[in-house]
Amino acid sequence: MAENLVIVGSGPAGLTAGIYAARAGFSPLVLEGMLAGGQLTQTTEIENYPGFANPIGGLELMAAMRSQAERCGVRFAMDEVEKVDFSGDGERRLFGMAGEYAAKAVVVATGASAKWTGLPGEAKYRSRGVSACATCDGAFFRGREVAVVGGGDTALSDALHLASLASKVTVIHRRDEFRGAKALADRVLAAPNIDVAWNTTVVSFDGDGTRLSGLTLSDGRSLPVSGAFVAIGNMPQTKFLEGSGVELDGAGYIVTRNTRTSVKGVFAAGDCADPRYRQAVVAAGAGAAAAMEAQRFLQEGGSQW
Repeated sequence: MAENLVIVGSGPAGLTAGIYAARAGFSPLVLEGMLAGGQLTQTTEIENYPGFANPIGGLELMAAMRSQAERCGVRFAMDEVEKVDFSGDGERRLFGMAGEYAAKAVVVATGASAKWTGLPGEAKYRSRGVSACATCDGAFFRGREVAVVGGGDTALSDALHLASLASKVTVIHRRDEFRGAKALADRVLAAPNIDVAWNTTVVSFDGDGTRLSGLTLSDGRSLPVSGAFVAIGNMPQTKFLEGSGVELDGAGYIVTRNTRTSVKGVFAAGDCADPRYRQAVVAAGAGAAAAMEAQRFLQEGGSQW
């Protein structure tokens, strides 16, 4: 028998979708994936999620969301979807590593992961000076010197955001011109506290064993910084949707309209469908919207698709 609703992913979008769907009486099943709680569990401190006067750890926040979801009646399965078959009009099928699932409606909330350089010291100092989210972590470096690695729109936006907080921002770019939008590039070049290291790459992320203290650059310099923000792109976790009929953009993000995808009965929320904001609170809101759209679909039989 097909489930009413299967939610793929257990980050803020997936769990919020589950809470809303469970409270509406649809007894949703959440397929958690191999990283229960999503990428947010790897963030040590979050201070911009509403409702917490003091910073909260990502693992703690996601554990609280999961407990709330369980209390509301959400069911969980530790499985990761490898492929799907959305060709049936009344039943969508998902094939996981541990089992197969059929659903009347599906919410995809598989998130996205940051691209990392893989250089020495990067993993060691991640969340201890190395970050991939300037919006999330920039405030921790107020009045200090930081670096941004990259030259696209994300790197330029991050540099401008950090320039309003840090005493100095150094953008490290491997080319002799930015790849991002000219308007952003012009603003970066005009900012008084942003320097650009052209034709330069990072060799290693250096520290005292506890926190990041600087970068070794390909031009031989040691650049002392308290924070380094890697902005070389993100990877939406949508490979399992290839060939499914779900429309993806050129970067692999799910194309949606009011959380509805191009396939009837399939919805998407969170970072897998959001290349712009990439914030937990935005993902949670989208998860709620996806659940409400799925509820309408299940009640109306898809007549308004």
